[in-house]
Formats: sequence, C-alpha cells, structure tokens
Amino acid sequence: MEWLSVIVQGTLLGGLYALFAVGLSLTFGIMRLVNIGHGDLIILAAFIALVVVQALGIHPLASLAIVVPAMFALGYLLQRGVLNRTLGESILPPLLVTFGLSVIIENLLLQLFGADTRRLHVGALETDSLVLPGGIAVGLFPLLIFAVAVAVIAALQLLFYRTDLGRAFRATSDDAVTAELMGADNRHLYALAMAIALAVTGVAGVFLAIRSNFDPAIGPSRLIFAFEAVIIGGLGSLWGTLAGAVILGVAQSIGSALRPEWQILAGDITFLVILVLRPNGLFQRTRD
Repeated sequence: MEWLSVIVQGTLLGGLYALFAVGLSLTFGIMRLVNIGHGDLIILAAFIALVVVQALGIHPLASLAIVVPAMFALGYLLQRGVLNRTLGESILPPLLVTFGLSVIIENLLLQLFGADTRRLHVGALETDSLVLPGGIAVGLFPLLIFAVAVAVIAALQLLFYRTDLGRAFRATSDDAVTAELMGADNRHLYALAMAIALAVTGVAGVFLAIRSNFDPAIGPSRLIFAFEAVIIGGLGSLWGTLAGAVILGVAQSIGSALRPEWQILAGDITFLVILVLRPNGLFQRTRD
C-alpha cells in the first residue's frame, strides 16, 4: 500500500505539471514556437496572484478571476507586439527573444519583491484529505488541481476539434501560408493561441503559489518540468501532455520515496530513457 500511495501522490503531482506544460504544448503545436520564458511567466502569474490577494484581501482561488484574464491579455499583446515578428523558418529568433523575456521577468520580479520565498494560503484546504480504501490519504487540494488540469485539457480539446476557431488553429498549424491565402489572419490567430496558453499558465501560477513556496528564481525549473512533460507525451498532443506530466510526477515521487535527493534525478532519468526509446514522445498528435 505504501508504493500505491506513492504512485497516487505522483499522479496528482502530474496534474500540476500538466498545467505547467499545456501552454508550452499549445504554442509549439500551433506556431512551432519554443517559449524559453514560459517558466518565468508561470512565476509572474503567481506574483500577480500574490499582489491581488494582498491588495483586495480575497481568497487566493478567487484571484483566478483577475489573474487569468490578465495573463490572457498579456499573451495576446506579447504575441501580437513582439513574438509574431520573430516567427519564420528558423526557431532561433523566438528562442533568443523568449530567453531575453525570461531574464527580464526574473530580474523585474527580483527588483519588485526581493529574493524571499512567498506562498499563498487557503486554510484547511491545504491539509484536508480524502481517505481511500486501504488507508491511502489523498490531499483535497492536489486532487482539485488534477481535476482542473483534466477539465482544462478537455475544454481545449473541444475548442480545437469542435469549433470554427479550433479549425482555424489547426489549419494554420498544418499550413500557415495556405490558411492565410484562404483568408485566415495568422497574426491574430497566433496572438489568440498565446493568449489561451498564458491563460492556462495563469491557472498554473495560482495553484503553484498555493501548493508550494515560490520566488523569482524558480522559473527555469518549472520550464524544465513543462518541457519534459510535453516531450514525454508527444509534441502538440494535449492528452499526451497530461500523460507525460503524470509519468514525470510518478517518477519523481518514486525517486523521492527511495531517497529524498533523488526526486528530480528520477524524473530526469525517466525523461531521458523515454526520449531515447521514443524520440517523438509516447503519443502522436492527432489531426482529425
């Protein structure tokens, strides 16, 4: 039962990693854009939530009503005003620009908030748990995060495969030139894609701020977790991203159960093994 509990905890941790990774999967799947600043944008969302909670005195989860629209607007403006200018045949310009964005965000947060760690508290929800048969305790808040991750991915699947906007996204992803000739406004679609990606990032940032301590310097490590989840699952596959995040979370939990210092190492080794055996990830992106 002890190892079953470890697997359950790792699966729930995968829910948070999935929220980290979904935005990265979206931007790559639609625009072939690798956003090096993605982890720092997660931390930016966490600090926006901190400011909102302290300024308005509202519950941390209620801050989602402000953080998510703010990140959506930021994503649209960032893509429309800056990143669209970098897109082309080479992936190097977006890499360099988003790397610069990462440095700017981290140093700006350091200037504004210092290097101290912060955390948002939600009272009993942090410690309450549900006891499953066999005496396995499941934290309610990690369970909530996992449920939200599944709901977000399901909603995005509906958006991409059941709406006109989703069809436009897929057409632009498949052949941007032809889609534009057929009347698609690629710059607007790319900006909407980034806006949606950062809206999900806003959800991830708020949940991160509640679940663990955060500071301006931890963005790159969140980026690594997101990259590993996306690549394990398969680039551009949303449900694959969830599966990859769960695999990463379970690997880290097993490593931590063996020796606490092995937590991150176990996830990295699992990522490398899967990358060697399945370079394209475990799941191929569906296009129907």
